[in-house]
Amino acid sequence: MAMTSTPAVQKLYDVCKKVFTPASVPLEAQVAKVRAVLGTFATFSLHSIKPQDLGLGTIDQHNRGLGDDGKEKCRPILSRYVPVISYLHLYECDLFSMGVFVLPASASIPLHNHPGMTVLSRLLYGSMHVRAYDWVDPHDEKLNRNPSIARQAKLVIDHVLGTEPNGTEPQQTSATEVLYPTSGGNIHAFTALTSCAVLDVLAPPYAPATGRHCTYYRITSHEGEVEASDQPGSIEWLEEFHPPDDFVVQRGIYRGPRIIPSRN
Repeated sequence: MAMTSTPAVQKLYDVCKKVFTPASVPLEAQVAKVRAVLGTFATFSLHSIKPQDLGLGTIDQHNRGLGDDGKEKCRPILSRYVPVISYLHLYECDLFSMGVFVLPASASIPLHNHPGMTVLSRLLYGSMHVRAYDWVDPHDEKLNRNPSIARQAKLVIDHVLGTEPNGTEPQQTSATEVLYPTSGGNIHAFTALTSCAVLDVLAPPYAPATGRHCTYYRITSHEGEVEASDQPGSIEWLEEFHPPDDFVVQRGIYRGPRIIPSRN
């Protein structure tokens, strides 16, 4: 009788279960174990997770902005069509969550934070622009108690994932990015240059009841909203805001292998 191999997504769950604990922020050496399962480089290796490991549609569908059912992933908003972002829920517990964001070309997720969280993001296919900031003073208690006050943030990431160098934008060779509670670009935004999908591992996951809620930001100044700088290390002011009404993330259907939680 032939032995069946463990699905890649189950291997990811198993390593996350071992690495993420409620005790403290994981060390880089521990995070590296999760990153090894996700895949370190933009090109897929024998052991890295691939789109088909998660039951995603054909590459042709992705390139044409179609869903797994072959239908166009847009919805009408005030007589215009807005690309629909889908979230495929894989697994969640108190310690970590796993899920996939599927973005049609030109769709974007505004700047948002990950309070007290370690996050690994693996680009599965396509091309996207990533922009990320860290607070200049993440331990300022006055600002932490008054999140509505605009505060300074430093630009730490401004590059493209998943495309060949085009001479105009930086190219990142690694397709798995890691951010920490106070470093690595904890406040980031994604813009899909082509249809793309990102596998996210959040440790711990968002939990509004305990203060870990997702907050959206925009670049501003004391005189009002301004254009973002493209200079790495530049300091800018960020303020909370409510995303526009046409920013919607809908729940998609996960069609990949079922994750079997361990008992311990």
